Amino acid sequence: MKRVDNGVTYKEIAPGYKVPRIIRGGWQLAGDHGPVERERAIADMGAFLRAGLNTVDGADIYTGVEDMYGDFNAKQKAAHQPTMQVHTKLVPDYGDLATVDAAQVRRIVTRSLQRLRTDRLDLVQFHWWDYSVPRYVETAVALYGLQKEGLIAHIGGTNFDAAHTQEMLAAGVPLVSMQTQYSLLDRRPQGSLAALCEKQNMHLLCYGSLAGGFLTEQWLGQPEPAFPMANRSLVKYKLIIDEFGGWPAFQTLLQVLKAIAQRHAVSLSSVAVRWVLEQPGVAAAIVGARYADRLASTLEVFSFQLDAADRALLEPVLAAHPGPAGEPYSLERDKTGPHGRIMKYDLNKS
Repeated sequence: MKRVDNGVTYKEIAPGYKVPRIIRGGWQLAGDHGPVERERAIADMGAFLRAGLNTVDGADIYTGVEDMYGDFNAKQKAAHQPTMQVHTKLVPDYGDLATVDAAQVRRIVTRSLQRLRTDRLDLVQFHWWDYSVPRYVETAVALYGLQKEGLIAHIGGTNFDAAHTQEMLAAGVPLVSMQTQYSLLDRRPQGSLAALCEKQNMHLLCYGSLAGGFLTEQWLGQPEPAFPMANRSLVKYKLIIDEFGGWPAFQTLLQVLKAIAQRHAVSLSSVAVRWVLEQPGVAAAIVGARYADRLASTLEVFSFQLDAADRALLEPVLAAHPGPAGEPYSLERDKTGPHGRIMKYDLNKS
């Protein structure tokens, strides 16, 4: 792992390909999180790049986000300046799962190449809505075919559990990473998925580390919010708080995080992200941002490490509240349950 002058550290997730341990997330740029000032958001990408955070996360289904990343990189290239590494996704629509074929995979990847204005995608992360539709291995193999053609540099997964990840690996798909939800509130990846990643030299890229902004000072001591929430992230992660043990348990966790933050003279949110980065198998945390106004706080995570005293404070709270049960993303796959009902399943065509 290489350290640069401002403290940012990096992890090599494939031979010759490293990422900063904080990746800028792009869901907040896609709508459902309030209005986005497009030109400001694109310009602010330069601040992240100059700070050493040279990797962004997006998706084929994040409306307009690939185009924004493409515009930024095109401007950088025209000025002979460094560009961002872009991680995107392949998310076939739920309604198409039974008929997805290599031609459709090629169309989606070609569209991402066009939007990003590049001839090769840095990392494509593959998501599949329903394991009962048995075409996910074939779809991953189709992605591998495009990688061998040179259209994709690296392949990862999104929201797969260990058993289904192993199926793709057994089919010869060279997965380098798995994007998964991972936080103090949701520790489902700690089991078999983290173990598989360590065994196979794969790496976890973790979203939800701040629970959509709930794991920040602004919620400490606040009353439980009522629906409707201000954005989709808050809706999603309020459900995770409920699984964790409810609002009183969440407030107890925030109080402990605040005590740890004061010990290290950092923000509560930096402690939450630092905890994720110190878990086995984790290469990076994906921290969403529309603009660069909180960049300085984001960089705090590189200024300290958790020690035995910190872990001793956290241990009783985490032991009392194990959080969501089951494999990663298992609750979200149930379309009849509260986690599944809030999902948008058919965004690719639109």
